[in-house]
Amino acid sequence: MSGSWAPLVVLALLASAGNVAVDGGGPPHRNHGRFKAGPWKPAHATFYGGRNGSDTTAGACGYKDSVAEGYGLQTVAVSTALFNGGATCGACYEVRCTDSPDGCKAPGVSATPVTAPPLIVTATNLCPPNYHLPGDNGGWCNPPREHFDLTMPAYLQIAEEKAGIVPVSYRRVPCAKTGGIRYTINGNKYFNMVTVTNVGGAGDVAGLSVKGSKRVKWTPLSRNWGQVWQTGEDLTGESLTFRVMTGDHRRHTSWHVLPLDWQFGVTYQAPKNF
Repeated sequence: MSGSWAPLVVLALLASAGNVAVDGGGPPHRNHGRFKAGPWKPAHATFYGGRNGSDTTAGACGYKDSVAEGYGLQTVAVSTALFNGGATCGACYEVRCTDSPDGCKAPGVSATPVTAPPLIVTATNLCPPNYHLPGDNGGWCNPPREHFDLTMPAYLQIAEEKAGIVPVSYRRVPCAKTGGIRYTINGNKYFNMVTVTNVGGAGDVAGLSVKGSKRVKWTPLSRNWGQVWQTGEDLTGESLTFRVMTGDHRRHTSWHVLPLDWQFGVTYQAPKNF
């Protein structure tokens, strides 16, 4: 999804996948966060799914529909070395195609190395290893390789389809988000599964805690898989405040983002982000 999409379009997409409630009034909050871009590193990139991004909108991060949840098709399945057991889900990367005159899409006159325009994508899935093939010939996502399996629409922005696999350079970059962090609870009163989306700054979630309006103490949640977090606490009948910690140890608290009458399966959006 292009960062220029209006917030109302994002909310409309979310509404198509389920109900949406926005907590707080005033203009939408936009915050690029204080996360700083990391160093450039070498890797390789391939593509998966169809030309329209089919078969790429769900996966190992727990997102049900990355398009409806605001990530669009600018997404990537990362190799095990980058996935980090799901801790990297939501992180943003700048990826450049390099050193492939026949594979990279480069502006203007060809140069050496050939470098295409940058592409910024969000990690939303895992590219699983294939131990039946060597890492340099088909097992592109085998450890310890750092590899990006891009959606086909994203891949075609930087490389030619015929190339199949191209060398790239990449770096972690801040995630620029429109609107606040979003929370969706599924499950039941005895087992809650909380999905956290639209996280700015570092983009990933390293820790999540919740506090009900009738409680004094915070309850830490554990990672179930990807960016889906779980707790067995009965949270019904209370307004809920969530505290998110990203991988760079920054914290953000979404006060009373879920009202007293919150419902399972509804996405609630905080007024602020990192």
